[in-house]
Amino acid sequence: MRTQVAIIGGGPSGLLLGQILTNAGISNVILEARSRDYVLGRIRAGVLEQGLADMLRAAGVGGNMDRHGQVHEGFDIAVAGARHRIDLAGLTGGKTVMVYGQTEVTRDLYDAREAPTFHEVADVAIHGADGESPHVTWTGGGEAQRLDCDFVAGCDGFHGVSRKTVPADILRQFERVYPFGWLGVLSRTPPVSAELIYATHQRGFALCSLRSPVLSRYYVQCALDEDLAEWPDDRFWDELKRRIPAEAAAALVTGPSVEKSIAPLRSFVAEPMRWGRLFLAGDAAHIVPPTGAKGLNLAASDVHYLSDALIAHYRDGTDKGLEEYSARALARVWKAERFSWWMTMLLHRLDLDDFGQRIQRAELEYLLSSKAAMTALAENYVGLPF
Repeated sequence: MRTQVAIIGGGPSGLLLGQILTNAGISNVILEARSRDYVLGRIRAGVLEQGLADMLRAAGVGGNMDRHGQVHEGFDIAVAGARHRIDLAGLTGGKTVMVYGQTEVTRDLYDAREAPTFHEVADVAIHGADGESPHVTWTGGGEAQRLDCDFVAGCDGFHGVSRKTVPADILRQFERVYPFGWLGVLSRTPPVSAELIYATHQRGFALCSLRSPVLSRYYVQCALDEDLAEWPDDRFWDELKRRIPAEAAAALVTGPSVEKSIAPLRSFVAEPMRWGRLFLAGDAAHIVPPTGAKGLNLAASDVHYLSDALIAHYRDGTDKGLEEYSARALARVWKAERFSWWMTMLLHRLDLDDFGQRIQRAELEYLLSSKAAMTALAENYVGLPF
């Protein structure tokens, strides 16, 4: 087989890249290690920056998002039981975020896809990425397969093969692992608030989020070594109520969990994001803690830069965008990494000495008393320009 762009990974970044390329008349093939049902069963965050929402519309897959998603013009930060609203729209000249689940984004992209997609592939290997004629091999249906291509887009996540293909003496990796995690519960209950509540509390951070008017997502900060079996639903709801404002706790509708998991928090960046004709995008190149809602959005900005560069290559015969892809993507990656780190350090219960605790408190007090500080938060939250 032959195609112009081989895309490793059938998650939202690989699917969005494939959709944009297909719309531009550029052939592409997606290789995904898991089944379609598995990919669509993954529960992920669903706060979309305005830039990502606009990309989905431009790619022709924004219809369901606009019908069923919820535009949010702000969110609350709760400190000492008091809620403080961050007016995203007012502080950014009308910019907003869209609450629409990543699972739904992925399903919309799958439903629109017409180009070939191979699922449950094994032993994927990228060959000749540093030359003029790369190709990808894998095992599918018990048989060895080969795909020749012009370029390879590595959208296969943190554990995928793409980043591992870059030689160790070229790749630099930067990482910060946080000493806590998030215990998350998904429930078929109405959200406690029309907008998100980020709560900082002596017992630890909590987040009240939502997927729809009848589907809620809640999180509490927990230790990394927590045993999920020791967190029955009743214990989770009791703990959440302790950490959120009293009026929110009184209004909270509880119910059986649909999904429950513990997620570790990490910041990670790999540089460069290009090696020859191999381009890394999304979690293959970077991970952010979920506090700033940047994971999927940052993957989308990679797709924006990479799709523009590939379209320019085939349409105009210019490789300037391909040559500059890594530098352009990383400039935005590091800004999102900084913001996600800052939000994490600001809102979580940390093992700090007395000085550190006073600094954290002063940072919160300054943020909530300064329009300039709140504007900086809002600009980053709705998404920096591509």
